Amino acid sequence: MKKKLFRVTTVPYSLNILLSGQSQFMSNHFEVTGISSSNKNDIDAVSKLEGIPMIPIELTRQITPIKDLKSVWKLYSVLKKEKPYIIHSHTPKAGTVSMLAAKLAGVPHRLHTVAGMPLLEAKGFKRLVLNTVEKLTYHCATKVYPNSNGLFDIILDQKFTSKDKLKVIGNGSSNGIDTSYFSPAFNNNLKNLRKDLNIQESDFVFVFVGRLVTDKGINELVASFLELSKKQKNIKLLLVGSFESDLDPLKPETLQAITTNKNIINPGWKNDVRPYLLISDCLVFPSYREGFPNVVLQAGAMELPGIVTNINGCNEIIKENISGFIIPVKNTEALQEAMQTVLDNPKKAKAMGIKSRQFIIDNFERKVIWKSLLKEYQSLK
Repeated sequence: MKKKLFRVTTVPYSLNILLSGQSQFMSNHFEVTGISSSNKNDIDAVSKLEGIPMIPIELTRQITPIKDLKSVWKLYSVLKKEKPYIIHSHTPKAGTVSMLAAKLAGVPHRLHTVAGMPLLEAKGFKRLVLNTVEKLTYHCATKVYPNSNGLFDIILDQKFTSKDKLKVIGNGSSNGIDTSYFSPAFNNNLKNLRKDLNIQESDFVFVFVGRLVTDKGINELVASFLELSKKQKNIKLLLVGSFESDLDPLKPETLQAITTNKNIINPGWKNDVRPYLLISDCLVFPSYREGFPNVVLQAGAMELPGIVTNINGCNEIIKENISGFIIPVKNTEALQEAMQTVLDNPKKAKAMGIKSRQFIIDNFERKVIWKSLLKEYQSLK
């Protein structure tokens, strides 16, 4: 009889996109159930795609103590009834709620993956609150999995938990990447896409994929592009993602540039980013903080060189001057200089992209990560 494995994320999107295929794979070895916030359409989509039952529990991404306590109680009740052998949480709020509920319910193996730390950009009282919550999450967990070596070091440096509770699965990443899916051999009618986006064959396209928020370095990216475009013709900035004005708004001047500059293109959020990566020449990802960014893996697997900030995850995927360039955080001048270097050296940039794909195949292929995590589950006694 298979042991019960519960997997928890704050929103369903994380289970069927960021962790795509993982629950289905684990179903061969465990009785897997997903838990996430209660948007019925999204819950049903995860259940169908991953082939697992889903339990909806209201979870928010904001600081909402009353709602969170209600979520803890509801999850506690579910866990007492179902008695899973393992509960594994991803994303900060899901981690806090599920680790606390699972400890109270006596779940033997309480696992939490750390895929980024929003608290690193917080200050003052908010930082104090978030630090306390983070420590509570790790205290309730029996194992904590930072998804990069850099995060491992940060957690120890912040004294959130002890070293013996921490482990990086494989070489990092929460889910690895399917390099046969993210491949330059992907066949799509790119000519029509370029036409729809008003991108000419002669244009050099810098691409960003992700949430269009301050923490992702979008203010610096847009400012760098505007300066670069004053002296450089035939360049475009493709921003594939959506805004989160309620959580992390951009500067007004950044928003104005995105909406009015014809060389800055925002097609919105796309579930399949491969066509947009294929019509691009270089990924630019100037984020302030990450866990282990999927988009850097995706772009590299599709043979794009990357310009990334010197933060954990990013600096573990991109190798300086080999598969791309690593720049300081929040440094517009360094970002602009790196973008100019790529423009000035197109052959070298192309070679960097090829090296990036090979490095990702060797180190972060999806099934390697899945098997490493399965081995970890099976080792739990």
